[in-house]
Amino acid sequence: MSTSDHLSATFAALADPTRRAIMARLARGEATVSELARPFDISQPAISRHLKVLERAGLISRGLDAQSRPCRFEARRLEEATDWMVRYRAQWEGSFDRLEVLLAEMKKEKGRASKK
Repeated sequence: MSTSDHLSATFAALADPTRRAIMARLARGEATVSELARPFDISQPAISRHLKVLERAGLISRGLDAQSRPCRFEARRLEEATDWMVRYRAQWEGSFDRLEVLLAEMKKEKGRASKK
C-alpha cells in the first residue's frame, strides 16, 4: 500500500467518532473487544467491524493472549498522518503570514490615501 493509500485509510478510519473513541481508549493501554464495547450502545459485532477498519488502516493490532485477542494502539500510521498535516500546516501558515503582510500594506496605503 502506498503512503497516499495509507493516509486515505487512516483518515477514513478516523472519520468515525466511535473509532476515534476506541483509539483514545487504546492510547491508554491494550484492551479486549469486550472492554472496548462496554461504553458504547452498540453490539459487540459492530465494535468488531470498527476494529477491523482500524486494523486495516494499521492504527491498531490484535494480539493472541490465551483465549482473548487484546487490541493495541499502533502509532506509526498516526505519525504518518501527523507528518503529512505538519508539512501542509507550514504552507498554510506561510500563506497566512503573506496575507497578513499584504493586508498591513493595504491598510497603510489606505491611511496615506485618506490623509491626502
